[in-house]
Amino acid sequence: MKFVDEAYIDVSAGDGGSGCVSFRHEKYKEFGGPNGGDGGRGGHVYAVADANLNTLVDFRFSRRHDAKRGQNGMGSDMFGAAGDDIVLKMPVGTIISDVETGEVLYELLKPGEMITIAKGGDGGFGNMRFKSAINRAPRQKTPGWPGDKKNLKLELKVLADVGLLGMPNAGKSTLITAISNARPRIADYPFTTLHPNLGVVRVAPEQSFVVADLPGLIEGASEGAGLGHQFLRHLQRTRLLWHVIDLAPFDGADPVAQAKAIVAELKKYDPALYDKPRWLVLNKLDMVPAEERQARVKDFVKRFKHKGPVFEISALTHEGCENLVKAAYQHIKAQQVAEQPAAYVDPRFADASPE
Repeated sequence: MKFVDEAYIDVSAGDGGSGCVSFRHEKYKEFGGPNGGDGGRGGHVYAVADANLNTLVDFRFSRRHDAKRGQNGMGSDMFGAAGDDIVLKMPVGTIISDVETGEVLYELLKPGEMITIAKGGDGGFGNMRFKSAINRAPRQKTPGWPGDKKNLKLELKVLADVGLLGMPNAGKSTLITAISNARPRIADYPFTTLHPNLGVVRVAPEQSFVVADLPGLIEGASEGAGLGHQFLRHLQRTRLLWHVIDLAPFDGADPVAQAKAIVAELKKYDPALYDKPRWLVLNKLDMVPAEERQARVKDFVKRFKHKGPVFEISALTHEGCENLVKAAYQHIKAQQVAEQPAAYVDPRFADASPE
């Protein structure tokens, strides 16, 4: 299935049904009075977050979504039926914004979360609503109110705890395969990864986190070069970034220069993304002779001047991966605890000491 993280849709809620003008006609009832019912409301358009979806591809081929109109009111005090609602299933992490104004209207962040993106119009009043002591035979009615009509942009930002970034062929896909249940395509040529891949990393029976593997970045990505710039938005919701470095590039390139280019692209694209916690993951140690590893690692760290944690791994042989995974889980867990709201304390008992 093709990965699509952006789509445009037109939604129209149903118009309300019109009210009815009717009078009771029964034998021996000379003055039956008005009995025209109200119209039914138009159908709503809902959006629900579905954890089983990970792409917006369905909305590329089905752009228009119209809910049903409410039924008109009828005689004998009968109200019209409401129009059928529409429920649009979207991936968790979808942002819904107005195309004309650019305003973000909704965000689907929790599985099963449901929101109303277009409200159906209320039904019109029948003539029974206008009966009064001075107007005993009203012939007034009102039409139904129109439903909402919106032109919306859908944008998907995947919800992951850790995001992988790095140059093409840095070994990101091999790493996510080694530590998670994801099985992306792996090959010995650049830009093997064409769309984000998500993997669940199991640290223990009840301890896990989600990793996102993005297409490799190259210099100029923030201006549109390469593929990775299209997916940088998916890193904005992560708690931690792993900057994967190829310590043994096959083309003889300087790993420090490549790493600095990636950091520069992050800063150009989004300063907030640049400020996220970022760990260096020095990969492909298996390609470096054992007697040269420490010297090459020390040289890289000294020239790159990175102040955060540095991990030395080989995704192919799984060397060092366990320590990396455990450290990441502890970091994520600490962030989750820090983000939890403080427990409420009644100010009347705040200074009370336990007996």
